[in-house]
Amino acid sequence: MNLSRQPDGASGRRDPPGGGRVAIALTIAGSDSGGGAGIQADLKTFEAYGVFGVSAITAVTAQNTRGVSAVMVLAPGMIAAQVRAVCADLRPGASKTGMLGDEAGVDAAAAAIREAGLAPLVVDPVMVSTSGDRLLEEDAVAALRERLLPLATLVTPNLPEAGLLLGTTISSEADMREAARALLDLGAGAVLLKGGHLPGAEILDLAWDGAEWHEFRNARIDTRHTHGTGCTLSAAVTAGLALGTDLWTAVEEGIDYTRRAISAAPGLGSGHGPLEHRVRVGRARPYSP
Repeated sequence: MNLSRQPDGASGRRDPPGGGRVAIALTIAGSDSGGGAGIQADLKTFEAYGVFGVSAITAVTAQNTRGVSAVMVLAPGMIAAQVRAVCADLRPGASKTGMLGDEAGVDAAAAAIREAGLAPLVVDPVMVSTSGDRLLEEDAVAALRERLLPLATLVTPNLPEAGLLLGTTISSEADMREAARALLDLGAGAVLLKGGHLPGAEILDLAWDGAEWHEFRNARIDTRHTHGTGCTLSAAVTAGLALGTDLWTAVEEGIDYTRRAISAAPGLGSGHGPLEHRVRVGRARPYSP
């Protein structure tokens, strides 16, 4: 693992950066008008952790629990300007990316992240919504793979996303291990490969940092209310890192928080409903003002 992209300290928690009493986390992602995913899910998750959330919106979507009906990607200069404005005054202790929309959006986000020296960075390679709608143009996949993944402390794809990044199909645990190794070879500091798309009563989320495997096995929750699950998990890990938690503890706590949020889903909408982000944050001990 590239330790230059890890939070200060090998374990435990540290004071928030900048001398303030509240940790700050940045999300660079798209807006979900239905409130269940994207920027909205990220900020709700940060709030649950007691972390002050700041944002750079990359795209605006018209969507609800049934699907996405329209997408407008913001101009690259506006994406970069938001990141610069935030970092000049509200320096985040950790950051994440979500929906970036197109190649220009990926390039703008990657350039702004490099310019600001943002680390640790969680990259959630959002490509397709829970309802199956495309959220990243096909010609942007190579840009994400080549220009954004090498900046990541952790990349958190599900199996279809990993398959698109690698040009392969992942249909078994053995495939997951091969894919995790291949994703790490693309330059990310560590990989969390989410196995929810494989059949079975148990879900395996598999992580690899080049030195050690980490397995997170949990019973599958039988529900249609899973909209924003990937956004929520990556935001939870980002919030944990902003609080100074070591990477794998942040991942473990993030998975636990996300499962609680799925189990407590409010049952909204007639499609893939949102999670309940106001659930307890396991062992996390957020800073309070």
